[in-house]
Amino acid sequence: MPTEAVTHYIDAAQITIWTFWLFFFGLVFWLRREDKREGYPLETETPRGTKLNSGFPPMPKPKTFTMPHTGTKVVKPGPDQPQYKINAEPVSPLPGAPLAPVGDPMKANVGPGSYAMRLEEPDLTVDGRPRIVPMSVAKHFAVVGKDPDPRGMPVRGCDGAQGGTVKELWVDRSEPQIRYLEVEAAGGKRVLLPITMCVVKGKKGYVDVNSITGAQFAGAPTLKSKDQITMREEDMVTAYYGGGTLYATPGRAEPLL
Repeated sequence: MPTEAVTHYIDAAQITIWTFWLFFFGLVFWLRREDKREGYPLETETPRGTKLNSGFPPMPKPKTFTMPHTGTKVVKPGPDQPQYKINAEPVSPLPGAPLAPVGDPMKANVGPGSYAMRLEEPDLTVDGRPRIVPMSVAKHFAVVGKDPDPRGMPVRGCDGAQGGTVKELWVDRSEPQIRYLEVEAAGGKRVLLPITMCVVKGKKGYVDVNSITGAQFAGAPTLKSKDQITMREEDMVTAYYGGGTLYATPGRAEPLL
């Protein structure tokens, strides 16, 4: 009998390969179960109502995570926090039917205007400071001399109407770049405009926004604080302008043909 053989039918190579396969199966099982701490159990629509489905493998046991800096306790999976109100109805009684906005589509919170219910806390830097703040707070930031400074420029919507004037710039302390323009809309209301949703036309002297109309700037979400933005508010602000890409004007929601 060869020295590597355990019996006439089992040798060290077989033991090694089966040990690897058992370990690999256990690893995939554990990873697949751990990724169900967010978004599970799934909701399946049936003619009799909504059915919860966790699939295979089953849901993991609840685990408490301590958030850095703040010390907030988060239990996953745990009781889901209340979701925001969706002003929409299914277009048909069939399960899984798409939702159509009811009333003002810009406030329906559906489709491209939907957002995640993240924590009502600001995103923090590695040293525990709010990550996104006005430039008046992060005073070591400045606009490069060769770049146009949008402060003081009018902001125009997709209809060419002026929706407000840029008053401040919000910067990212972790990544040296501008994240939002603070716009003073009608009635003196201050709202944020994501820098990725606009084009600063320095030579023409204005900021162009294609996602919403000039009048709709007044309906953008406001912040609870004047010098910081929470993670949930970030999603709400971005969702408002994202929803405008489909709902800002009636023609955008209609078929192309």
